[in-house]
Amino acid sequence: MSDEVPPPAGGDGQSSSGQEIPPPGEGVASSKSSLTEAESLLIDMMKRQATVKAPSSGADILAAGRMIGKDGDGGDKTDGGGKKHAFWETQPMKVVADDSKKSGGKRTGGKNSDPMNKETAAAAAAAAAIGGDGEEQTTTTTMQHCPIVPNKPTSELRQDPYNMPKGFEWSTIDVMDEAQRDEVYDLLTRNYVEDDDAMFRFDYSPPFLLWALTPPDFNPDFHLGVRSSKSGKLMAFITAVPAHVRAYEKTVPMVEINFLCVHKKLRSKRLAPVLIKEITRRVNLTGVFQAVYTAGVVLPVPVASCRYYHRSLNPKKLVDIGFSRLAARMTMARMIKLYKVPEKPATTGLRPMEMRDVPSAHRLLDEYLTRFSLCVKFSVDEFAHWLMPRKGVITTYVATKKSGAGGDDEEETVTDLISFYHLPSTITNHPRHSTLCAGYSFYNVATSVDAEVLMRDALILAKNEGMDVFNALNLMENEKILKDLKFGIGDGELQYYLYNWACPEMEPKDVGIVLL
Repeated sequence: MSDEVPPPAGGDGQSSSGQEIPPPGEGVASSKSSLTEAESLLIDMMKRQATVKAPSSGADILAAGRMIGKDGDGGDKTDGGGKKHAFWETQPMKVVADDSKKSGGKRTGGKNSDPMNKETAAAAAAAAAIGGDGEEQTTTTTMQHCPIVPNKPTSELRQDPYNMPKGFEWSTIDVMDEAQRDEVYDLLTRNYVEDDDAMFRFDYSPPFLLWALTPPDFNPDFHLGVRSSKSGKLMAFITAVPAHVRAYEKTVPMVEINFLCVHKKLRSKRLAPVLIKEITRRVNLTGVFQAVYTAGVVLPVPVASCRYYHRSLNPKKLVDIGFSRLAARMTMARMIKLYKVPEKPATTGLRPMEMRDVPSAHRLLDEYLTRFSLCVKFSVDEFAHWLMPRKGVITTYVATKKSGAGGDDEEETVTDLISFYHLPSTITNHPRHSTLCAGYSFYNVATSVDAEVLMRDALILAKNEGMDVFNALNLMENEKILKDLKFGIGDGELQYYLYNWACPEMEPKDVGIVLL
């Protein structure tokens, strides 16, 4: 077997699994001076197809940061201008219903529309699975609520890892080991998502990575790295974590793909496609053939499109670092007054969630998520992992009411839930500030108060924890309350994808899943 890297997603290097999981939205970032052809093409596609604008100020970094994250040299894509790409045009694809957009956003229950135009069809080929080792797979489905390509038995899957280019080798990363976790942190800090002007770069702390990558039943083999054979240095990384995802009425075991990152100096080595192939192979061997992921670009084929909104909590700092600007006829004093929040939450009895609250809080969230068409079905243990407070990582508050006959043993039932995770960004080349502290809305459930009151409480709690800005997607019930709470709309859309799973498109309000 040669040491050459297989070509990206097609050609003679196709996985025998027939199930390739595309890269996540939080893809590889690079400086403008080191863009590969594929990365330049990806940026063009974002500008033309996804209407994602290069941020004119830091105000769009929280959207553009994740969304402009590039998937490295992962293969050809349409450029949005009608240019043909031989690979994508030869692949099988599902004819996706577009009726929802034509009918003002209403779902049509999976009725297929007319065939898509050539540009869209060429791009949509990415959603179809590929046959083994260069053999085109033409068996796809026009049905809904099922795999696009049938799952395969283990005996038909590739058993051996893909070959790496000379000088590199696979490495399964033990994130439970502090030293290896710090290696991942260092790689991401220096090479992961940043804005076009390199002013801000996501700073996933080691405790955050431990939280993000070790949910119940996580598989260490899905923490996949590439090391230099000579120095042993970690040069690339990609991950998958397990999740049971409900899409409409069917719950399917899937993985969430994240943290695809290749060292900036190695973008020409085409490591990204091999990383994607290898994580796909490893996931397939465990009997999982579906994935959920997000991206800021329109890849084949989104199940939903959501948008980030940003709420200023420290306007003076945000203007100072170039994250936001003073509007015409707006003074700093007026801006500070405009975005001032109360000192204390309004919800009675709001307190940090404790382990004793987990069963009741889990029931509350589980019931709430039944309202939405796309969500994670959390077990009690998974809920505890993702929602229990961790300093500097995840903040969760609950309000409760007592039920029962009275006395000290009276049971407390959780009535309201607030949660947000902490994802700061490093501020580069600023004389006074080094960190932009950002909170991201996670899961919130309001039953004893209005949703707007609860979200305002979240802003207060985030401000009290030192957050400079608070961010939320317009999914679930968020959109109807964000404007009144003085959130500003971001420029870009965050696309939600289900890999190898066919279902109708949905509106943002139908999405009940938040990915890190």
